[in-house]
Formats: sequence, C-alpha cells, structure tokens
Amino acid sequence: MDEIERVQRRGFGNRVGFGRKPALLVVDFSRSFTSPASSLGADMAAEIGEANRLIRVARAAGAPIFLSTIAYHDPVGEAGVWAVKIHGLRDLVLGTDGVEQDPRVERTPGDRIVVKRFASCFFGTSLADDLSRDGIDTLIIAGCTTSGCVRASAVDACQHGFRTIVAREATADRLRDAHEQSLIDIDLKYGDVLPVDAILSAFSSLNQEMRRTA
Repeated sequence: MDEIERVQRRGFGNRVGFGRKPALLVVDFSRSFTSPASSLGADMAAEIGEANRLIRVARAAGAPIFLSTIAYHDPVGEAGVWAVKIHGLRDLVLGTDGVEQDPRVERTPGDRIVVKRFASCFFGTSLADDLSRDGIDTLIIAGCTTSGCVRASAVDACQHGFRTIVAREATADRLRDAHEQSLIDIDLKYGDVLPVDAILSAFSSLNQEMRRTA
C-alpha cells in the first residue's frame, strides 16, 4: 500500500462529482505565462490544446467560460510582497501584450475575463458572485500554473462551495514535480482531478439529461 492509498483509506480523496450546471475557468494562459522566452513562462502548447477541447464543449453546452489574467496598473504597489518574491510580476502591466490571452486560446467576445492581482481567481474579484448569480454549482479548472494559481483557485472554489474539477492534461507548470504533487493535493483535499476525456464525457451526459428533462 503506497502513501496515497493510506491517506485515502483515512477518508481523503472522496469524489465530489459534477452538479447540474458547470462553468469553465481557464487560469492565466496569457502571453507572459505561455511564452518560454518570458521570465514567467514555459512551453504550454499541449495544455492549451487540451484546454481548447474543453472550451469547445463548454461553449456548445452553453456553459459560461471565464479566462483569467494577472495585470496591474502599478505592479510593485499592487502586488506588494508577491512582486518581491517574483520579479517577473513587475512586467504584468495593464495594456501590454504580456497580460493578453495567448492567441492560441480559442476565446470569443462572449467569454468573460477575470483580471486579478494575486494567485486565486477568487481573491479580490467578482468571480464567486458571478458564478452564484449564474446558478453555477460546478467549476471546471484548466490553465497555469498547477502549483500556483490553479491550486489557489481550486482551494477557493471549494471554500466557496463549488464542486471543483481540475482537468489533468489541461493544466501546466514550470516544474513537473510541482505539477504532479499539486494535482495529488487537490485530488485528496479540494476537488476531483480528472482526465480531459472524462470531463468531456460528463458534459455529454449532462447535455443528454437536460434534453430528457426539458
């Protein structure tokens, strides 16, 4: 029996599953994070492709799609100690290319942009209110980085009472070990970490159920 199985036997890692009304949150696939040439970036082409699969299915199902970015008027003044810890945050200035969504992300004008200053997409934003107003009970999360903003957003999604689903192949990190450990932590404590294919199947099942009850 490995360590994860021992923890699961103590009651961790139960499934939260899907509710009846999901939304999709794609975290920080902005140019500064998806360009390997950026101090904040890494090659995330494969993960963007997987996120696009989720975007297409969510859009076809009429599920709200939220895309986040970190951006500041005054990075040092607004990010505070975080900008001391990570110097690259000082480049994330509103109106510059680095805070714009990567053009490979298949967005439309109807998708909602969450502009944030810290790791969680919930902290200091209207995301929780927007989701509640739309009657959302399930938040599917993709994006980057798994150990940073994805994890922080998953924790806050759970704390706000949303069923939290993290898309394994659609999340990215600069460090493989940090990525894997964060997915383990999320799956044990805050939400369900699922393959993209499983999430697409769940969307299909929800659509069929909605058609039967319509």
